[in-house]
Amino acid sequence: AHWVEPESLSHCITDGNLVTGVAYPGHLEFIQSFLKALGGSITGLEKRILFYVSNGCHVDTVCPKKKSGDTCPIAIHDFEGDQSYNEKPGHDFTLTADFEGLDASSYDALVIPRGRAPEYLALDGKVIALVKDFMEAKKPVASIYHGQQILVAAGVLKGKKCTAYPAVKLDVVLAGATWLEPDPIDRCFTDGNLVTRAAWPGHPELIFQLMALLGIKVTF
Repeated sequence: AHWVEPESLSHCITDGNLVTGVAYPGHLEFIQSFLKALGGSITGLEKRILFYVSNGCHVDTVCPKKKSGDTCPIAIHDFEGDQSYNEKPGHDFTLTADFEGLDASSYDALVIPRGRAPEYLALDGKVIALVKDFMEAKKPVASIYHGQQILVAAGVLKGKKCTAYPAVKLDVVLAGATWLEPDPIDRCFTDGNLVTRAAWPGHPELIFQLMALLGIKVTF
């Protein structure tokens, strides 16, 4: 083979029917190149998405008290035979925008990820204010796993239908929402501008439903 020196960790190369990438930062370009190789196309890609810690979409990742270029450590949970799970060090997740001064009007959607962070982010007034801005503007909001704890704290679930990790069911119900059972665990639900799911097996469906709200379509 002819070696092509990568310009960066996000670099991807297409040669005929072969698409190769360097590392995980190139996932978006890799997906785009792979879809093109399959003869597919994507419409509605001019969206801007805010992701708390896409092909063609501009996605910013942010964290309170951190700036663009800073990193957040992430944990990988693993099952080793106990009734619960343990956590192992993951990647350092690079942030792409400053949290201070964020304006919800500059974005088309918000994604609230899973993990332990939501129980702490739910106590941050600036996080809560930003979530309220997205919900009041009826912009798409996707929330995952324990992320719904932030929605509970923001007081935006009353009258909504949603799911979450089963351990968060009581929080969701007490917040005035109608609980939708995540059975099977990869089920996702859309209610108005809100997309929720219970656990990581539902990633593909959550992305599909969020894309539908954003008007993004993949065709072949």
